[in-house]
Amino acid sequence: MSERYTVARITRDGEHFEVLVKPERALDYRLGRISAVTQVLAAETIFSDANKGTKVSEETLRKAFGTTETLKIAETILKKGTIQLTTEQRRKMTEEKRKQIIAFIARQCADPRTNLPHPPLRVEQAMEQIHHPIDPFKPAEEQAKDVIKLLRPILPLKMEQTAISVRIPAEYAAKAYGTIKAFGTIKREEWRADGSWYGILEIPAGLYGPLLEKLGEVTKGNAEAKITS
Repeated sequence: MSERYTVARITRDGEHFEVLVKPERALDYRLGRISAVTQVLAAETIFSDANKGTKVSEETLRKAFGTTETLKIAETILKKGTIQLTTEQRRKMTEEKRKQIIAFIARQCADPRTNLPHPPLRVEQAMEQIHHPIDPFKPAEEQAKDVIKLLRPILPLKMEQTAISVRIPAEYAAKAYGTIKAFGTIKREEWRADGSWYGILEIPAGLYGPLLEKLGEVTKGNAEAKITS
């Protein structure tokens, strides 16, 4: 397959399904930058092998996807399947994800001997020693947890946790709850009679600033959050 077009594929019940896609558009679609699948497809055809031009029968499509509509099936493949990246796409995405992981570790972790954070360059140099593969699609925070475990034998690391008390007014409580959970562990919570929410959230110390910023966006500045003793 040339760099001009690539393949997105998925396997169901032992059957392979592929669509021929424009690589940049396919990546934009996967990342939510565009929503029209027609902008992604190089051909509105479902293949079992796009390189050979082998098409899938309608019976097989219906059995696997419950429909024979090409665009609906293509949407499923693009959202849930694997997108073949070009060499340059993978290089750029992997490098960007690596930088995000380094930034996360430098922000969230400290040297237990000094209680000071490690400079990003030191983290980067240590990562070069462990040769851990970077997944360009997997969230940086999730990958950082595995990287931290591998780094500890050569770079002393500890993750500082901070307890934050948070109060959300009733009109924003339901919407903000998901945001709160995404930042850390809720150690205690209370839905009050007036509909407001109060809780104690444990988060990595470096996320306190981002938490305040996000809560400010979601609640239009009406949330209260402070570090507890």
